[in-house]
Amino acid sequence: MSKWPSTKAKRVLAALLKIGWTVKRHKSGSHSILARDGWPNYVFAFHDTETIGPRMLSRIAKHTGLTPDDL
Repeated sequence: MSKWPSTKAKRVLAALLKIGWTVKRHKSGSHSILARDGWPNYVFAFHDTETIGPRMLSRIAKHTGLTPDDL
């Protein structure tokens, strides 16, 4: 069993903002450019109601420093 639960994108974005990421730019549709000091920019490309599975959450965590406890 994965340590990452399936979660709505809105909750993941809120967790990223809580750990220090900021929305640098919001493109049309679902794409947002996130920025954080010491990290390269990250493109978060999910609609709020979309469910993100464990495998994708793991990939997001690798690029952003997100942990399961942050959700």
